[in-house]
Amino acid sequence: MFKFLHTSDIHLDSPLRGFQRHDNAPIDDFRNVTRRALENLITLAIDEKVDFILVSGDLYDGDWKDFNTGLFLIRELAKLLENNIRVFIISGNHDAESRITRHLRMPENVYRFSTSSPETKIMEDIGVAIHGQGFATRSVSKDLTPSYPDAMPSLFNIGMLHTSLTGREGHETYAPCSVDSLLSKKYDYWALGHVHKREIVNKEPSVIFPGNTQGRNIRETGEKGCTIVTVKNNRDVITVHHNTDVLRWFLCDLNADGAETPEDILDALNVRFKTLFDENTRHPLAIRVNISGRCGAHEKLLRSSEKWTAEIEALASEIGYGSLWIEKVNFLTEMNIDIDELIKDGDPLGELFKSIQGLDSLDDIKPLIQNDLLQLKRQLPKELIYGDEALNLDLSGDIDPIIKQVRQLLIARLLYR
Repeated sequence: MFKFLHTSDIHLDSPLRGFQRHDNAPIDDFRNVTRRALENLITLAIDEKVDFILVSGDLYDGDWKDFNTGLFLIRELAKLLENNIRVFIISGNHDAESRITRHLRMPENVYRFSTSSPETKIMEDIGVAIHGQGFATRSVSKDLTPSYPDAMPSLFNIGMLHTSLTGREGHETYAPCSVDSLLSKKYDYWALGHVHKREIVNKEPSVIFPGNTQGRNIRETGEKGCTIVTVKNNRDVITVHHNTDVLRWFLCDLNADGAETPEDILDALNVRFKTLFDENTRHPLAIRVNISGRCGAHEKLLRSSEKWTAEIEALASEIGYGSLWIEKVNFLTEMNIDIDELIKDGDPLGELFKSIQGLDSLDDIKPLIQNDLLQLKRQLPKELIYGDEALNLDLSGDIDPIIKQVRQLLIARLLYR
């Protein structure tokens, strides 16, 4: 029997997104969460007495500002050396950006696979062959699997690959390949990376994205961690997910249909926040609240959105003793009024309502907006234009939610002016 830990997308020292917009955000408390998540992972590996660790790309988060990131990493990896735990790493798209990484001397228990072609490392003492290839550049658009060798007889074969497979929402298409192409190699386990949401792609043999070790923004919600793999009788594979995250992100979608007052909405959120807190007692939570539905509370929410945002923040703080933090509140409610009843021919106000009701596309003003967006794009830093967290400045997407909000805002301004 042997045991190993599969992790990926650690993104060491990656900044959290979403805390900067508020003066009272607990930035200092969460500045080093990716480091603390790595510490949790190292402790887990030692406690579980794993034989080796696989890091399937994006250990880093691009180029470092200084060597402190690397020095911290080496100190953590040295703990594994003291416990005779080997580490195998392939570089991902973010690792390929780092210039400092290329000159960082790793402890002797760490092996980094080639970026030019697949390599195989054999651990004869436990009968394991690991095949892997890293990214030489940030963008790898070709399928790397055809160059991987076939499985080696009488050994437990593991493939390491940083890939989006046939595509995953929210992730750029890197090293695209099919599950069939992976299975054709006859490996016993495929250790994938790049996708930040845990996914068991295939069970026998196991093809797994472990997800990232720490959520970094509201797009990366829920529990985050790594996979411990136990192999018995050289072929029986048991996989168990273990959490390593320090801070968790959650979306709280509340349907406020029928709520007559904002206080009714606060009562409903009180129940939701308590449930989240009880289910995640060991973790601070960052919560985005989306309030939707047709309700009598709409007008008051619209008029005093800052006040009710503050009320929701205070409620979360009270329930979580400071460990529940509201990342953002979106008021997406609608008036509990049928707009058609407001439209009256010949009435000036009714004609305005009729025009607003007919607002169903941005085709007329799109040319005006497009030029402004182009100018904005030229001025934004590259990390906001390219990569997994890029801003979507394409008007060809679904704009119905935006139109709906604009329509509600215009009607409310006319009714409650």
